[in-house]
Amino acid sequence: MSQSCNHRLGISNVLPQSLGCEECLASGMAWVHLRLCRSCGHVGCCDNSSGRHATAHYFATAHPIIEGYDPPEGWGWCYVDEEFVVLPDQTPQRGPIPRF
Repeated sequence: MSQSCNHRLGISNVLPQSLGCEECLASGMAWVHLRLCRSCGHVGCCDNSSGRHATAHYFATAHPIIEGYDPPEGWGWCYVDEEFVVLPDQTPQRGPIPRF
């Protein structure tokens, strides 16, 4: 995991905004894994999910760092540098995550 990404300096402690992928929950879609935006708390689905909502959130907002959120994976990813980053902590889940 990289220590060279300068975007990791902007990692925030966030409150997850939902108990699953926000867009998938709204549209009734299923997801594979969840990713948490460490800038604002948006919860989106991974790129193996049909919605790819975490990446779409990055392109819409330019928020660079996500956390592997469900299952809790303990890693971060920088979209800008396209590399894994060390996170200072792991975000606790707000409650039970729905399963599809």
